[in-house]
Amino acid sequence: MHFELTDEEKLIRDTARRLAAERLAPLAPALDRGEGREAFLSNLRFLAENGFMALNIRAAYGGAEAGAVAFALAIEELGYACTATAVTASVTNMVGEVIQAIGSEDQKRAYLPRLADGTYAAGAFCLTESGAGSDPSAMTTRARREGDEWILDGTKLYITSAEYAGLFVVWAVTDPEAPKGRGISCFLVERDAPGLVIGKAEQKMGQTGSATNAVHFDGCRVPLRALMGRENEGFRVAVGELAGGRIGVAALSLGIARAAMDAAKTYVRERRQFGSRIADFQGIQWMIADREVDLEAARLLILQAAHLKDQGLPFAKEASMAKLFASEAAHRCTDTALQLHGGAGYIKDYPVERYARDARITRIYEGTSEIQRLIIARETLRQGG
Repeated sequence: MHFELTDEEKLIRDTARRLAAERLAPLAPALDRGEGREAFLSNLRFLAENGFMALNIRAAYGGAEAGAVAFALAIEELGYACTATAVTASVTNMVGEVIQAIGSEDQKRAYLPRLADGTYAAGAFCLTESGAGSDPSAMTTRARREGDEWILDGTKLYITSAEYAGLFVVWAVTDPEAPKGRGISCFLVERDAPGLVIGKAEQKMGQTGSATNAVHFDGCRVPLRALMGRENEGFRVAVGELAGGRIGVAALSLGIARAAMDAAKTYVRERRQFGSRIADFQGIQWMIADREVDLEAARLLILQAAHLKDQGLPFAKEASMAKLFASEAAHRCTDTALQLHGGAGYIKDYPVERYARDARITRIYEGTSEIQRLIIARETLRQGG
């Protein structure tokens, strides 16, 4: 098998690493304290100007046209420096990809360049509801036609980037009589659409620099052309895009895990107990060895899923495997890193307690670990493998 990255992929990875170290990492502690929003938005524009908000979008629409592998490599590097920025970039990239996949030519030309160049600070997905989390087919948000408009009513929860997103991809029921999972359509809703109301910011355990809000649609009016793809076929689109989004979550999970273990390795080389560096103790070395295996296995699973996507081959099972393993590995790595720091790891003078908090949500969003196991088992049994 050929594991070598292309020159373009290496360039994107190295550029993301450099820019993240220069611009994102210094701001991450402030974002964790709830500060630095203007600088955060400036960094999002900076990433857009350097091509990182439309990595897998065709050049004709302002994108980098770099592919899914390059996307995964870039999100890993952003996640290493600042998870809040990485998740914003990941979701924005996926908003662009769903528009590119099923949007009309007019929709692509109207919206993709604005995502790519930073005109929109971010894009957002509106899928989850209070009664439709792991089971999005149970959504109740409605869209009905009235003259030359669609009218949306309902509430979406836990929407990443809602406070500053310029464009929302929204799923709503358009045929309430259809069987569950059908009769759902996909809409593009601009921020200034009448009836779109952003709810209060959630107070989160981690990734606090990334805004998470409820989004209310109170008689929200959008033109008929806001429908994206075919009417009543939006659920299939949602399922497909979640698979692509899982590559992003896996990649940023790996970035967090790497950052935690790099901090731990630095610490154990410096910390001395019983007259020796604690890095020289076999028990410490075994802990580091186990986590190194986690990091490498996660990386290979992510690159495999991304490569299959680039080749136009089925990748849903592989994306779920990557997301499951990388997010669980991020938990193990951050926990180990905190343990290796001892009492120091529990205080905010060191970054590992932030890494642990940032990593926790990765086992939940874009499909919980339990849902990933269901998908993997279903696909395995269906394939007979």
